[in-house]
Amino acid sequence: MTDQTRKTGPSRRQFVEGGAAVLTLGATGATGALAQGLPLPKAPVALNIIDVGGALALLQKPLENYRDAKKNLVSRMTFIKAPAPELPGKIKAMQEANRVDIDLVIGGLDALAAGIEQKLWVTLLPDHAASLPDPTKVLMKPALDMHNLGSGQGMCVVYYPSGPLLEYMPERVKAVPTTAEELLAYTKQNPNRFLYARPANSGPGRTFIMGLPYLLGDKDPKDPVNGWDKTWAYLKELGNGIEYYPTGTAATMKEFGDGSRDIIISTTGWDINPRVLGIVPKEAKIQALKGFHWVSDAQYMYIPKGVSNEKLAVLLDLISFALTPQQQAFTYDEGYFYPGPAVKDVPLSMAPPESQKAIAEYGRPEYADLIANNPIEVPLTPDKMVLAFRRWDEEVGAKRAK
Repeated sequence: MTDQTRKTGPSRRQFVEGGAAVLTLGATGATGALAQGLPLPKAPVALNIIDVGGALALLQKPLENYRDAKKNLVSRMTFIKAPAPELPGKIKAMQEANRVDIDLVIGGLDALAAGIEQKLWVTLLPDHAASLPDPTKVLMKPALDMHNLGSGQGMCVVYYPSGPLLEYMPERVKAVPTTAEELLAYTKQNPNRFLYARPANSGPGRTFIMGLPYLLGDKDPKDPVNGWDKTWAYLKELGNGIEYYPTGTAATMKEFGDGSRDIIISTTGWDINPRVLGIVPKEAKIQALKGFHWVSDAQYMYIPKGVSNEKLAVLLDLISFALTPQQQAFTYDEGYFYPGPAVKDVPLSMAPPESQKAIAEYGRPEYADLIANNPIEVPLTPDKMVLAFRRWDEEVGAKRAK
Protein backbone atom coordinates (compact mmCIF):
# COMPACT_ATOMS: atom_id res chain seq x y z
CA MET A 1 0.00 0.00 0.00
CA THR A 2 1.50 3.32 -1.07
CA ASP A 3 0.66 6.43 0.94
CA GLN A 4 1.32 9.63 -0.99
CA THR A 5 -0.39 11.93 1.52
CA ARG A 6 0.68 12.87 5.00
CA LYS A 7 -1.24 11.34 7.87
CA THR A 8 -2.48 13.81 10.43
CA GLY A 9 -2.07 12.11 13.75
CA PRO A 10 -0.74 9.23 15.77
CA SER A 11 -3.85 7.26 15.54
CA ARG A 12 -3.56 8.23 11.95
CA ARG A 13 -1.67 5.04 11.81
CA GLN A 14 -5.04 3.81 10.68
CA PHE A 15 -7.52 6.61 11.11
CA VAL A 16 -7.47 9.78 8.98
CA GLU A 17 -5.47 11.90 6.58
CA GLY A 18 -4.67 15.61 6.48
CA GLY A 19 -1.98 18.25 6.07
CA ALA A 20 0.43 20.43 8.01
CA ALA A 21 2.16 23.75 7.62
CA VAL A 22 5.64 23.87 6.09
CA LEU A 23 8.52 25.30 8.04
CA THR A 24 11.58 26.91 6.50
CA LEU A 25 14.16 24.23 5.86
CA GLY A 26 17.35 24.38 7.88
CA ALA A 27 20.78 23.39 6.71
CA THR A 28 21.49 19.74 7.34
CA GLY A 29 25.17 20.05 8.12
CA ALA A 30 25.51 16.47 6.89
CA THR A 31 26.80 16.63 3.35
CA GLY A 32 30.22 17.86 4.41
CA ALA A 33 30.55 15.05 6.91
CA LEU A 34 29.79 12.55 4.18
CA ALA A 35 33.00 13.53 2.43
CA GLN A 36 34.70 11.38 5.05
CA GLY A 37 32.11 8.63 4.74
CA LEU A 38 30.35 6.96 1.84
CA PRO A 39 30.32 8.97 -1.38
CA LEU A 40 26.96 10.36 -2.42
CA PRO A 41 25.52 9.00 -5.68
CA LYS A 42 25.92 10.93 -8.94
CA ALA A 43 22.29 10.29 -9.90
CA PRO A 44 19.21 10.44 -7.65
CA VAL A 45 17.90 7.21 -6.14
CA ALA A 46 14.38 5.98 -5.34
CA LEU A 47 13.74 5.15 -1.69
CA ASN A 48 11.24 2.65 -0.31
CA ILE A 49 10.40 3.44 3.32
CA ILE A 50 8.35 1.19 5.59
CA ASP A 51 6.56 2.37 8.73
CA VAL A 52 5.92 -0.27 11.40
CA GLY A 53 5.07 1.88 14.40
CA GLY A 54 2.96 4.79 13.26
CA ALA A 55 6.02 7.02 13.03
CA LEU A 56 5.09 8.15 9.53
CA ALA A 57 2.52 10.41 11.19
CA LEU A 58 5.44 12.30 12.74
CA LEU A 59 8.14 11.93 10.14
CA GLN A 60 6.50 12.04 6.73
CA LYS A 61 6.85 15.81 6.49
CA PRO A 62 10.59 15.82 7.32
CA LEU A 63 11.09 12.94 4.88
CA GLU A 64 9.27 14.79 2.11
CA ASN A 65 11.15 17.97 2.97
CA TYR A 66 14.39 16.07 2.42
CA ARG A 67 13.17 14.72 -0.91
CA ASP A 68 12.17 18.22 -2.04
CA ALA A 69 15.40 19.83 -0.82
CA LYS A 70 17.68 17.12 -2.24
CA LYS A 71 16.32 16.38 -5.69
CA ASN A 72 19.87 15.65 -6.79
CA LEU A 73 19.87 12.70 -4.35
CA VAL A 74 16.27 11.43 -4.26
CA SER A 75 14.07 10.87 -7.30
CA ARG A 76 11.04 9.62 -5.37
CA MET A 77 9.93 8.17 -2.05
CA THR A 78 7.44 5.36 -1.57
CA PHE A 79 5.82 4.83 1.83
CA ILE A 80 4.56 1.44 2.99
CA LYS A 81 2.97 0.37 6.28
CA ALA A 82 3.09 -3.01 8.01
CA PRO A 83 2.55 -4.46 11.49
CA ALA A 84 5.79 -4.55 13.50
CA PRO A 85 5.70 -8.33 14.20
CA GLU A 86 5.63 -9.09 10.45
CA LEU A 87 8.68 -7.02 9.54
CA PRO A 88 11.64 -9.18 10.69
CA GLY A 89 10.44 -12.23 8.73
CA LYS A 90 9.84 -10.08 5.65
CA ILE A 91 13.33 -8.53 5.82
CA LYS A 92 15.01 -11.86 6.51
CA ALA A 93 13.35 -13.46 3.48
CA MET A 94 14.52 -10.57 1.27
CA GLN A 95 18.07 -10.85 2.56
CA GLU A 96 18.18 -14.60 2.00
CA ALA A 97 17.01 -14.00 -1.58
CA ASN A 98 19.64 -11.22 -2.02
CA ARG A 99 16.87 -8.85 -2.99
CA VAL A 100 16.28 -6.18 -0.37
CA ASP A 101 13.72 -3.70 -1.66
CA ILE A 102 13.05 -1.90 1.64
CA ASP A 103 15.62 0.82 2.15
CA LEU A 104 14.64 2.45 5.44
CA VAL A 105 12.53 1.36 8.40
CA ILE A 106 10.87 3.84 10.73
CA GLY A 107 9.45 2.23 13.82
CA GLY A 108 9.73 1.47 17.49
CA LEU A 109 11.96 -0.59 19.71
CA ASP A 110 9.82 -3.69 19.16
CA ALA A 111 10.77 -4.26 15.51
CA LEU A 112 14.26 -2.88 16.10
CA ALA A 113 14.78 -5.36 18.93
CA ALA A 114 13.56 -8.32 16.90
CA GLY A 115 15.87 -7.34 14.03
CA ILE A 116 18.86 -6.90 16.33
CA GLU A 117 18.28 -10.43 17.61
CA GLN A 118 18.29 -11.73 14.02
CA LYS A 119 21.18 -9.48 12.86
CA LEU A 120 19.07 -7.77 10.18
CA TRP A 121 20.21 -4.13 10.48
CA VAL A 122 23.19 -2.09 9.33
CA THR A 123 25.40 -0.98 12.22
CA LEU A 124 25.10 2.81 12.00
CA LEU A 125 27.35 3.67 14.92
CA PRO A 126 30.27 3.58 15.16
CA ASP A 127 30.60 2.31 11.57
CA HIS A 128 29.14 5.45 9.98
CA ALA A 129 29.91 8.03 12.66
CA ALA A 130 31.50 10.32 10.05
CA SER A 131 28.14 10.64 8.28
CA LEU A 132 25.85 11.08 11.29
CA PRO A 133 25.44 13.58 14.12
CA ASP A 134 26.90 12.63 17.50
CA PRO A 135 23.92 11.44 19.59
CA THR A 136 25.61 12.57 22.81
CA LYS A 137 25.67 16.13 21.50
CA VAL A 138 22.27 16.48 19.84
CA LEU A 139 19.84 14.24 21.77
CA MET A 140 18.10 15.11 25.02
CA LYS A 141 19.23 12.92 27.93
CA PRO A 142 16.12 10.67 28.06
CA ALA A 143 16.17 10.38 24.26
CA LEU A 144 19.86 9.47 24.43
CA ASP A 145 19.01 6.74 26.94
CA MET A 146 16.49 5.37 24.45
CA HIS A 147 18.97 5.69 21.59
CA ASN A 148 21.51 3.63 23.52
CA LEU A 149 19.08 0.69 23.65
CA GLY A 150 19.40 0.41 19.87
CA SER A 151 22.94 -1.02 20.01
CA GLY A 152 24.07 1.44 17.34
CA GLN A 153 21.68 -0.12 14.80
CA GLY A 154 18.91 2.48 15.08
CA MET A 155 18.96 6.27 15.40
CA CYS A 156 16.42 7.68 17.84
CA VAL A 157 14.47 10.36 15.97
CA VAL A 158 11.33 10.78 18.13
CA TYR A 159 10.96 10.52 21.92
CA TYR A 160 8.31 10.74 24.61
CA PRO A 161 7.94 9.65 28.24
CA SER A 162 4.94 7.56 27.15
CA GLY A 163 3.08 5.90 30.06
CA PRO A 164 1.46 3.70 31.25
CA LEU A 165 -1.64 5.77 31.99
CA LEU A 166 -5.24 4.79 32.50
CA GLU A 167 -7.66 6.63 30.24
CA TYR A 168 -11.29 6.58 31.29
CA MET A 169 -14.68 8.14 30.65
CA PRO A 170 -15.70 10.05 33.78
CA GLU A 171 -19.44 9.68 33.25
CA ARG A 172 -19.08 5.88 33.11
CA VAL A 173 -16.37 5.32 35.74
CA LYS A 174 -17.40 6.81 39.08
CA ALA A 175 -14.70 5.14 41.22
CA VAL A 176 -11.50 5.55 39.22
CA PRO A 177 -8.78 2.99 40.09
CA THR A 178 -5.77 4.66 41.72
CA THR A 179 -3.65 1.55 42.34
CA ALA A 180 -2.88 -1.65 40.44
CA GLU A 181 -4.93 -3.56 43.00
CA GLU A 182 -7.93 -1.30 42.45
CA LEU A 183 -7.64 -1.78 38.68
CA LEU A 184 -7.73 -5.55 39.17
CA ALA A 185 -10.78 -5.21 41.41
CA TYR A 186 -12.46 -3.01 38.80
CA THR A 187 -12.02 -5.65 36.08
CA LYS A 188 -13.59 -8.28 38.34
CA GLN A 189 -16.56 -6.07 39.15
CA ASN A 190 -16.90 -4.78 35.56
CA PRO A 191 -15.90 -7.63 33.22
CA ASN A 192 -15.00 -6.73 29.63
CA ARG A 193 -15.02 -2.96 30.30
CA PHE A 194 -11.20 -2.70 30.46
CA LEU A 195 -8.90 -3.23 27.48
CA TYR A 196 -5.30 -3.08 26.30
CA ALA A 197 -3.66 -4.32 23.09
CA ARG A 198 -1.07 -6.99 22.39
CA PRO A 199 2.27 -5.58 23.67
CA ALA A 200 4.29 -6.79 20.66
CA ASN A 201 2.28 -4.47 18.42
CA SER A 202 1.18 -1.68 20.78
CA GLY A 203 3.14 1.10 22.44
CA PRO A 204 0.62 1.46 25.30
CA GLY A 205 0.44 -2.33 25.63
CA ARG A 206 4.15 -2.83 26.02
CA THR A 207 4.46 0.26 28.22
CA PHE A 208 1.82 -1.27 30.49
CA ILE A 209 3.55 -4.59 30.99
CA MET A 210 6.93 -2.90 31.49
CA GLY A 211 5.46 -0.40 33.97
CA LEU A 212 3.72 -3.02 36.12
CA PRO A 213 6.89 -4.31 37.85
CA TYR A 214 7.40 -0.82 39.29
CA LEU A 215 3.76 -0.52 40.36
CA LEU A 216 3.75 -3.98 41.94
CA GLY A 217 7.20 -3.80 43.57
CA ASP A 218 8.52 -6.77 41.61
CA LYS A 219 11.99 -8.18 42.21
CA ASP A 220 13.71 -6.87 39.07
CA PRO A 221 11.75 -4.65 36.64
CA LYS A 222 14.45 -5.12 34.01
CA ASP A 223 14.29 -8.94 34.02
CA PRO A 224 11.01 -10.33 32.63
CA VAL A 225 12.24 -13.92 33.00
CA ASN A 226 13.37 -14.05 36.62
CA GLY A 227 12.21 -10.73 38.08
CA TRP A 228 8.52 -10.42 37.12
CA ASP A 229 6.82 -13.07 39.28
CA LYS A 230 4.21 -10.60 40.58
CA THR A 231 3.72 -9.06 37.13
CA TRP A 232 3.04 -12.30 35.29
CA ALA A 233 0.64 -13.46 38.00
CA TYR A 234 -1.15 -10.09 37.88
CA LEU A 235 -1.44 -10.08 34.08
CA LYS A 236 -2.95 -13.57 34.07
CA GLU A 237 -5.48 -12.66 36.74
CA LEU A 238 -6.28 -9.37 35.03
CA GLY A 239 -6.98 -11.30 31.84
CA ASN A 240 -9.97 -12.98 33.44
CA GLY A 241 -11.84 -9.68 33.13
CA ILE A 242 -10.69 -8.88 29.57
CA GLU A 243 -12.73 -10.05 26.59
CA TYR A 244 -9.82 -10.17 24.12
CA TYR A 245 -6.56 -8.42 23.25
CA PRO A 246 -6.68 -6.34 20.04
CA THR A 247 -3.71 -6.57 17.69
CA GLY A 248 -3.08 -2.82 17.82
CA THR A 249 -3.76 0.31 19.87
CA ALA A 250 -6.10 1.86 17.29
CA ALA A 251 -8.72 -0.80 18.03
CA THR A 252 -8.64 0.01 21.74
CA MET A 253 -9.21 3.69 20.96
CA LYS A 254 -12.11 2.90 18.66
CA GLU A 255 -13.83 0.68 21.22
CA PHE A 256 -13.20 3.22 23.98
CA GLY A 257 -14.56 5.98 21.80
CA ASP A 258 -17.74 4.12 20.82
CA GLY A 259 -18.52 3.16 24.42
CA SER A 260 -17.64 -0.54 24.21
CA ARG A 261 -14.95 -0.06 26.90
CA ASP A 262 -14.76 2.31 29.85
CA ILE A 263 -11.04 2.16 30.76
CA ILE A 264 -8.05 1.51 28.50
CA ILE A 265 -4.28 1.71 28.77
CA SER A 266 -2.93 4.85 27.17
CA THR A 267 0.08 7.14 26.86
CA THR A 268 0.45 10.89 26.58
CA GLY A 269 0.27 10.76 22.79
CA TRP A 270 -2.50 8.19 22.52
CA ASP A 271 -4.45 10.29 25.00
CA ILE A 272 -4.07 13.60 23.17
CA ASN A 273 -4.19 12.68 19.48
CA PRO A 274 -7.34 10.52 19.25
CA ARG A 275 -9.20 13.29 21.08
CA VAL A 276 -7.85 15.81 18.55
CA LEU A 277 -9.14 13.57 15.77
CA GLY A 278 -12.52 12.96 17.39
CA ILE A 279 -12.05 9.20 17.77
CA VAL A 280 -12.17 9.57 21.55
CA PRO A 281 -14.43 12.14 23.26
CA LYS A 282 -12.65 15.29 24.39
CA GLU A 283 -13.91 14.83 27.97
CA ALA A 284 -11.95 11.58 28.52
CA LYS A 285 -9.62 11.77 31.53
CA ILE A 286 -6.33 10.14 32.53
CA GLN A 287 -5.11 8.61 35.79
CA ALA A 288 -1.60 7.58 36.89
CA LEU A 289 -1.57 4.72 39.39
CA LYS A 290 0.15 4.92 42.77
CA GLY A 291 3.88 4.12 42.48
CA PHE A 292 3.83 5.17 38.82
CA HIS A 293 7.08 5.24 36.83
CA TRP A 294 7.13 6.46 33.25
CA VAL A 295 8.45 3.88 30.78
CA SER A 296 9.69 5.96 27.89
CA ASP A 297 9.27 5.16 24.22
CA ALA A 298 10.88 6.26 20.98
CA GLN A 299 10.77 5.91 17.24
CA TYR A 300 13.91 5.04 15.31
CA MET A 301 15.29 4.96 11.81
CA TYR A 302 17.10 1.75 10.88
CA ILE A 303 18.43 0.31 7.64
CA PRO A 304 18.28 -3.33 6.51
CA LYS A 305 21.52 -5.02 5.54
CA GLY A 306 21.71 -5.49 1.78
CA VAL A 307 20.90 -1.88 0.85
CA SER A 308 23.35 -0.58 -1.79
CA ASN A 309 26.14 1.78 -0.74
CA GLU A 310 24.69 4.50 -2.97
CA LYS A 311 21.37 4.36 -1.15
CA LEU A 312 23.07 3.96 2.22
CA ALA A 313 24.96 7.23 1.70
CA VAL A 314 21.70 9.04 0.97
CA LEU A 315 19.92 7.42 3.92
CA LEU A 316 22.65 8.53 6.32
CA ASP A 317 22.27 12.07 5.00
CA LEU A 318 18.49 11.81 5.38
CA ILE A 319 18.78 10.68 9.01
CA SER A 320 21.05 13.62 9.75
CA PHE A 321 18.53 15.96 8.13
CA ALA A 322 15.67 14.50 10.20
CA LEU A 323 17.62 15.26 13.38
CA THR A 324 17.94 19.01 12.72
CA PRO A 325 15.82 21.19 15.04
CA GLN A 326 13.81 22.58 12.12
CA GLN A 327 12.66 19.10 11.09
CA GLN A 328 12.27 17.84 14.66
CA ALA A 329 9.70 20.58 15.27
CA PHE A 330 7.27 18.66 13.04
CA THR A 331 7.28 15.75 15.52
CA TYR A 332 5.06 17.71 17.91
CA ASP A 333 2.43 16.81 15.33
CA GLU A 334 -1.03 16.85 16.94
CA GLY A 335 0.18 15.33 20.18
CA TYR A 336 0.76 11.77 18.95
CA PHE A 337 4.14 11.28 20.64
CA TYR A 338 3.80 14.16 23.08
CA PRO A 339 6.07 16.03 23.31
CA GLY A 340 7.90 14.38 20.34
CA PRO A 341 11.28 15.95 19.57
CA ALA A 342 14.32 13.85 20.44
CA VAL A 343 16.89 16.61 20.02
CA LYS A 344 17.67 19.48 22.35
CA ASP A 345 16.25 22.99 22.13
CA VAL A 346 13.12 22.43 20.05
CA PRO A 347 10.34 24.39 21.82
CA LEU A 348 6.68 24.10 20.87
CA SER A 349 6.91 27.60 19.40
CA MET A 350 8.92 26.10 16.51
CA ALA A 351 6.13 23.67 15.61
CA PRO A 352 3.57 24.30 12.85
CA PRO A 353 0.54 26.40 13.93
CA GLU A 354 -1.72 23.33 13.70
CA SER A 355 0.46 21.53 16.25
CA GLN A 356 0.49 24.46 18.62
CA LYS A 357 -3.28 24.83 18.42
CA ALA A 358 -4.00 21.12 18.94
CA ILE A 359 -1.74 20.82 21.96
CA ALA A 360 -3.07 24.04 23.50
CA GLU A 361 -6.64 22.71 23.24
CA TYR A 362 -6.23 18.99 23.92
CA GLY A 363 -3.03 18.75 25.96
CA ARG A 364 -3.25 18.40 29.73
CA PRO A 365 -1.68 20.82 32.24
CA GLU A 366 -1.02 17.90 34.59
CA TYR A 367 1.47 16.36 32.17
CA ALA A 368 4.16 18.88 33.06
CA ASP A 369 3.91 17.89 36.72
CA LEU A 370 3.74 14.16 35.99
CA ILE A 371 6.83 14.35 33.78
CA ALA A 372 8.78 16.49 36.25
CA ASN A 373 7.92 14.54 39.40
CA ASN A 374 7.92 10.84 38.48
CA PRO A 375 10.86 8.62 37.54
CA ILE A 376 11.42 8.00 33.81
CA GLU A 377 12.66 4.49 33.08
CA VAL A 378 14.02 3.12 29.83
CA PRO A 379 12.24 0.05 28.44
CA LEU A 380 13.71 -3.42 28.51
CA THR A 381 16.81 -4.06 26.44
CA PRO A 382 15.97 -5.53 23.01
CA ASP A 383 16.82 -9.11 23.97
CA LYS A 384 14.72 -8.95 27.14
CA MET A 385 11.87 -7.27 25.29
CA VAL A 386 11.71 -10.13 22.80
CA LEU A 387 11.51 -12.58 25.71
CA ALA A 388 8.77 -10.55 27.41
CA PHE A 389 6.68 -10.39 24.24
CA ARG A 390 7.08 -14.10 23.67
CA ARG A 391 6.06 -14.99 27.21
CA TRP A 392 3.08 -12.63 27.14
CA ASP A 393 1.90 -14.16 23.85
CA GLU A 394 2.19 -17.69 25.21
CA GLU A 395 0.94 -17.26 28.75
CA VAL A 396 -1.42 -14.28 28.63
CA GLY A 397 -2.52 -13.46 25.10
CA ALA A 398 -3.16 -17.04 24.02
CA LYS A 399 -5.85 -17.31 26.71
CA ARG A 400 -7.92 -14.56 25.08
CA ALA A 401 -7.15 -14.96 21.36
CA LYS A 402 -9.61 -13.47 18.87
